[in-house]
Amino acid sequence: MTSNPYPLGLRLDGRRVVVVGGGAVATRRVPALLDAGADVLLVAPELTPALRARVDAGRLHWVPRRFVPEDLDGAWLVQVAIDDPMAAASVSAVAAERRIFCVRADDRTAATAWTPAVTRHGPVTVAVLGGGDPRRAMTVRDAIRDLLAVRLAPDGTAPAQSRPDVSTGATGGRQTGRVALVGAGPGDPELITVRGWRLLTEADVVVADRLVPGLLLDELRPDVELVDASKIPYGPSRAQEEINQILVDRALAGAFVVRLKGGDPYVFGRGGEELLACAEAGVPVTVVPGVTSSIAAPAAAGIPVTHRGVAHEFTVVSGHLAPDSPASLVRWDALAGLRGTLVILMGLKNLAAITATLIAHGRSPRTPAAVVQEATTGAQRVLRSTLGEVAADVLTADLRPPAVVVLGDVVNALDG
Repeated sequence: MTSNPYPLGLRLDGRRVVVVGGGAVATRRVPALLDAGADVLLVAPELTPALRARVDAGRLHWVPRRFVPEDLDGAWLVQVAIDDPMAAASVSAVAAERRIFCVRADDRTAATAWTPAVTRHGPVTVAVLGGGDPRRAMTVRDAIRDLLAVRLAPDGTAPAQSRPDVSTGATGGRQTGRVALVGAGPGDPELITVRGWRLLTEADVVVADRLVPGLLLDELRPDVELVDASKIPYGPSRAQEEINQILVDRALAGAFVVRLKGGDPYVFGRGGEELLACAEAGVPVTVVPGVTSSIAAPAAAGIPVTHRGVAHEFTVVSGHLAPDSPASLVRWDALAGLRGTLVILMGLKNLAAITATLIAHGRSPRTPAAVVQEATTGAQRVLRSTLGEVAADVLTADLRPPAVVVLGDVVNALDG
């Protein structure tokens, strides 16, 4: 008779956890380890773009090779995220010799620890073990999350918990494949909409950008196909055409595909291109708006994009192209003459050129400026400066993408 597992909450803050493998499973598991404060060592010859972005951001350590026993020196836990049974067995054998608990993605029966189905609601974390059956654990977990997230109607009653069919809006089983473009919000996993999360729990395939909250990926069913469509700025990326084709192909094969995008699908997310590609192929699409970082990042830093008597307008602009680029569609000269708030996304690389152009066209170099890095997450950083000095200050502070730049008097509107 198999003994029941002993449930335990591990406090991993500052403790070494080794993850062997750099593919889709590791992409799903690493965010929760980082959220727990673990000192993560990733051992793999290659990484997904999403994991590589975390390495480049200094969130974890990467050893670009195959596993060796010395990798477990000082480790408290090891997660084997590879699909090679022999290689996985060799890692878990080393872990057993050293009395280190080992999670195995390839064989739960051979593991000494299991990863539960998890849901988080503020300070409450619920972990469910399904006796070795991940589908059972996910079903129970989802029911608990629905209870935690239930919102009362104005009359004090709980709303119906039926989940709408994506293409028709009617409750019922799916007959054909379809796509949902879901905005995941600015970074905090709790800022995804309720509808967006519910569709995510129903997905057969999830195509995710690197800016989506990693903890959302940790809550996917184990049988979900995760496609890493990370678009790391000025680094490795999938062509948009390839992403479009993945959405269409999976949906035409009968799958329910969720395209999970940071922020909102239609705010510099190329969601329109994906919808057009699906429509041309006859694939029904639903768009679920998300909380955009253009508003959420300033708010998280204590900056309202509008404020009575200070700013009656705000403009959101992409800074991924330099002002003098022939491909740029932005009228920077016109923006310089506006009195309202200017919010710049994807603008760190070209910030010096952007600020110089705005000043050259009449915007005061004393205009208050702020830069918010990784807004709404535990890694959020806020820099306050002026239009004339912000580009140099960003370099000194070593700020990195994703970051949102805010220009205008609203930067100081709530001070004092």
